[in-house]
Amino acid sequence: PDALPLVVSAAGEPVGALRCSRDEGCHEPILSAAPPAWPKRSIAGSGPTSCRCACRPTRGCPWTASRFKELLDKGFTVIPVRHGSSPKYLIPEIVGDVRRAVRFIRFNASRWGIDPNRLGVFGGSAGGHLSLVLGTASDSGDPTAKEAFLKESDRVASVVAYFPPVDLRPLARGVRPVAPPAEGARPERFPALNFEKEKAADFSPIVHVSADDPPTLLIHGDKDDLVPVDNSKIIYEAFKKSNVTTQLIIIEGAGHGFRGEDAKRATTAMVAWFEQTLVKPSPTAAR
Repeated sequence: PDALPLVVSAAGEPVGALRCSRDEGCHEPILSAAPPAWPKRSIAGSGPTSCRCACRPTRGCPWTASRFKELLDKGFTVIPVRHGSSPKYLIPEIVGDVRRAVRFIRFNASRWGIDPNRLGVFGGSAGGHLSLVLGTASDSGDPTAKEAFLKESDRVASVVAYFPPVDLRPLARGVRPVAPPAEGARPERFPALNFEKEKAADFSPIVHVSADDPPTLLIHGDKDDLVPVDNSKIIYEAFKKSNVTTQLIIIEGAGHGFRGEDAKRATTAMVAWFEQTLVKPSPTAAR
C-alpha cells in the first residue's frame, strides 16, 4: 500500500497525476486551469491516488482534494506520481521511475513555478521505502543522457516515511517468473521483490545513510507485523550517527497502516515536518 509517490509544492491545489515509466516516459500533469502564481516552496511526497486528472479543491476529483487536504490547507500543491507497478515492474524499475519523476519535475520547475530546491518526498510502506531511497541515494543526473530532463538531479530536501522497510537484502528473492496461482490459491505477495539478490543493497536505504541526507521524519506503529518497527529504529540511529536531522515517532498500539486518531496524529506530524524543513531553501537539496 501507499507505493505511489507524489510531488507537492506550496500552491494550495492539486496539480494532477504525473505518470513516469521507462517504457512510456513521463507525461506531465494535465492542468484543469492555468496554474496560479505559486509560492517558491515545494514538497515531493508519496501517497496513493487513482485520479489521473487535475483538480481543484472546489471542483472535480473531490477524493484527491480531500486526500491531501491537510497539505493543501497549509499552502502545498500536490502532484501524485504514477510509476510502473508489480508484477510487471520490479524494485529496480520502480525506483528508476520515481527518480525519473523527480528529475522531470526539476526540469520543468521554472515553467510550473516550483522551487526545485524545496522538494520533499512522502510515503508509507513501499512508498516510505521509495521516499528513503530518494533521500539517501540520490544522484546529480546523467550529463550524457539523450533526454534533457535525465540530466537533472533527483535530490529532495525533506523526507517523511511511514512504516518503511529499510533493508531489502534479506527480502530480495532473486529473479523468478511470476506464475499464475493455482486454482483457489492466492497470488504471490509482493512480486516486486523478485529481482536479483546481488542488487538488493543498491535499493536498501540503510546502506546509504550519509551526513548529507535531507531531514527525515519516521513514523511507525509498535504493533506493525508486516514491517516491524525495528526498521525505523535502525535507520533512525544511523541518521543520528551521521548527524542527519531526524525524528522518530512511534505510535503505541498501531499496526501497518494508520487509522482514526493514529492517522490524524501522523498526518499532523508530516505536515509540520514539511513546514519546518521547507520554509527556507535547503542547501543540501542543491547538491
